[in-house]
Amino acid sequence: MNLQTLCYTSRSGWSIDPFPALDSNQTLVLVFSAPEFIDFPEPIAALRKAYPTSHILGCSTAGEIFGTSLQDKSLSVAVVKFERTSLAVGSAVVHDSKDSFSAGRLIAERLKQPDLHGVFILSDGSQVNGSELVRGFNTVLPDTVCITGGLAGDGDRFKRTWVIHDGTPQSGIVAAVGFYGDRIEIGHGSQGGWDIFGLERTVTRSEGNVLYELDGKAALQLYKNYLGDLATGLPSTALLFPLALRASATDDKPIVRTVLAVDEASQSMTFAGDIPQGYRAQLMKANFERLIDGASQAAMMAQSAAAANSDTLCIAVSCVGRRLILGSRIEDELEATVKALPGKPHQVGFYSYGEISPSGGYCNLHNQTMTVTTIREAAV
Repeated sequence: MNLQTLCYTSRSGWSIDPFPALDSNQTLVLVFSAPEFIDFPEPIAALRKAYPTSHILGCSTAGEIFGTSLQDKSLSVAVVKFERTSLAVGSAVVHDSKDSFSAGRLIAERLKQPDLHGVFILSDGSQVNGSELVRGFNTVLPDTVCITGGLAGDGDRFKRTWVIHDGTPQSGIVAAVGFYGDRIEIGHGSQGGWDIFGLERTVTRSEGNVLYELDGKAALQLYKNYLGDLATGLPSTALLFPLALRASATDDKPIVRTVLAVDEASQSMTFAGDIPQGYRAQLMKANFERLIDGASQAAMMAQSAAAANSDTLCIAVSCVGRRLILGSRIEDELEATVKALPGKPHQVGFYSYGEISPSGGYCNLHNQTMTVTTIREAAV
């Protein structure tokens, strides 16, 4: 495969001029963009013009990853022309979070073929229930198909997220690209690095991804009691304290959930994924070194598709909460992922409202993780 990465900023323009001449129906153009480019779409339109027959997939972010650098107000782009791999893109409109499962199922049915090897998903991050979206994919596709991706971001504003659909940024969209053939190699890894603390409580009232009560008490008020003065910054300050959920006292593999919105009237909290009633919930807090080590571990898990002296596309999707916690050390985790991969990794990606990656077989929605997808074509 032929792989080039490039970036755009309003101040400096494109890092490469002219664009790489790689347009084809076997070319994937990945675009991770600052949210404001939905109102200033000229750079995205320039990509669409340069790659008219290619498959363009992209989304808004809470920060764009380009190599080992974190950028804002930019576009981070990868152009990949495959030699022996065919591609197909499927999409669906989501009017309400209740549409999430059917959207995942619909796209999976459109992409499903005997030689489907992997799927990369980008989803609106504000209107979609990521758990239900992933469940829709899982009901159609076998666990032999590697499914990864992420939920679009909007910085720490949580107002408007979007996905590129038919070459244009649009809200309320889920889009995915399928990779077909026996030459494509896809690796994946996802790790966190947070510490659990405080009392473990039971989810006594919830509906989908909306949490109403813990131990019979209003969830939002309990959460505010933990946050103290930080509660005035909700929902963005909730990114500093995600929830760890486990099905029972014997469940040793908790899932992590991040708050997307709060409702003062109902004293409820809306999360990026489901909060099942009866589950046990406990707060989490950051450990700097463990977060960075988690990023390195995620890349090492994804090494199966990287090889010495070989170009590899590395797509890093990390949670916006990690960015807020790590602050000036944020690029440490981006350096950790690249350093952990052999060969010649070309890294692009974004900070997200949710990460999608397999764990224990089928794909799952994750929060507060670094998720790494590696893609390359094997030699003949």
